[in-house]
Amino acid sequence: MNESDVLAYVKASAITQGLVLDEARARQVATHLARTAHLAQLLDDVPLGVDYEPAEVYKPLAFPPQPKTPDTP
Repeated sequence: MNESDVLAYVKASAITQGLVLDEARARQVATHLARTAHLAQLLDDVPLGVDYEPAEVYKPLAFPPQPKTPDTP
C-alpha cells in the first residue's frame, strides 16, 4: 500500500466506525498505521521454523471422581 492508499483506508474506516477525523488527524493516523504495517512486515519476513516457538498444548484436567450416592448405580 502506498501513502494515498493508507490515507484512503483510514478515512473509509473512520466513516464506517462513525468517527470524525479532520484531515490533519487522518494523516497522523495514516502515518502511524503505515509505520506499524512496516514493522509488522519486518517481523513477518524473519524466517521461522515451526520448532522455534511451539504452541502450548491445552490439556484440561480430568473431572474429580464424584462420591457415589445410594441412588447412583
